[in-house]
Amino acid sequence: MARTTAVHAADVVVVGAGPAGSSAAWHLAGAGLDVALLEKAEFPREKVCGDGLTPRGVKALHDMGVDTAGAGWVRRRGLRVHGGGRIAEVDWPRLASWPDHGLVRTRRELDALLAGHARSAGAHLVTGTTVTEPLLDEGGQVVGVRGEVGDREPVTWRAPLVVSAEGLSGRLAKGLGLLRRTDRPLGVALRGYVRSRRSDDDYLDIAFDLTADGPSRETMPGYGWIFGMGDGTANVGYGLLDTRRGTGADRRSVLRRWLDLFPAEEGLGEEDAVGPLRGAGLPMALSRGPAYTRGLLLAGDAAGTVNPCNGEGISAALESGRMAAETAVAALRQPAGAAREAVLQRYPDRLRAELGRHHRLGLGFLALLARPAVVRLAMARGLRRPAITDAALRVMGNLSDGRDGDVVDRALAVLLRLTPAT
Repeated sequence: MARTTAVHAADVVVVGAGPAGSSAAWHLAGAGLDVALLEKAEFPREKVCGDGLTPRGVKALHDMGVDTAGAGWVRRRGLRVHGGGRIAEVDWPRLASWPDHGLVRTRRELDALLAGHARSAGAHLVTGTTVTEPLLDEGGQVVGVRGEVGDREPVTWRAPLVVSAEGLSGRLAKGLGLLRRTDRPLGVALRGYVRSRRSDDDYLDIAFDLTADGPSRETMPGYGWIFGMGDGTANVGYGLLDTRRGTGADRRSVLRRWLDLFPAEEGLGEEDAVGPLRGAGLPMALSRGPAYTRGLLLAGDAAGTVNPCNGEGISAALESGRMAAETAVAALRQPAGAAREAVLQRYPDRLRAELGRHHRLGLGFLALLARPAVVRLAMARGLRRPAITDAALRVMGNLSDGRDGDVVDRALAVLLRLTPAT
């Protein structure tokens, strides 16, 4: 006997309750729209990530009214950078536009918190729903999604607009023929947790020296990290930022050999592991687009918003979720047809305007990072000069006061203005 399809409706359907989707849902609900936030898993759930938030990510949380001063949030004052045989502790820049600290929190906790935050704003959070394809009208316009719940029971959600925050898989985008651009970098991150005395360290360790001899061809362009989680454990990992340039070296071996360089008492060995190593892809440089087509907006990893300079994706996910929501709100104020479509068509340009120039700089950074000798020389000289390391941190983290800032910020503003967007 054929199964009956349950049919629901909303003003906007958001698919994926990671940072991008929950951000979009929170902003949509705050604007008074009826929004359904669909998530295939049940919370809490695992997500491969370094678990670190830069000041840009912290600001995005604050803009959403998330209280980061309570239990579970751990502040970090900056980075401890290992490179060129040197180690330098670099505080996050002191800027008017951004917080002066980063945060760490497991994605298991963060994603559940953000989904709950969206629900508290009025979003209808629906977990255990696997979205399988876009729902199209006779003209090929997206008018909702089809999916499955429970024991593969069919379900349909109808909405004038859909936001895909599905991550790298991008099933809805693929259903419309939007494939990831292979000429843009795709990174890969491998991470695990260890019991480590570095758990309460004020600085997040970032290492470009991943062998005893420094950067190597098989480890670049990439870096290793040790992020103390404040609970007796540390998140340790290795990110290859551009798989097109990699040598195909076994990433687990790269990570293990690097961690073995540290003394045993640091608690970074295999015997200190808490759970298995897990990996995930990092889609960068707005690698799937257009970010809007036929009633579907892409946000976060679905659009490829990961920062090529450092592989960080949470801040851009939160920001792109907000931009998608603001676009949807403005569009739905217009009558269906040409006026609404004109608003929606501006969304990809907005993403490029706010993220694309910095991503273009990131592509150049990756090209340099692929040259171990260049990295070794730049680190050996640059880490001796605090002004250079501060400027580099601003560039990598996309942190600047713009033309209202100091000479570094003004120079960066000019550089970005002259840089074509991706």
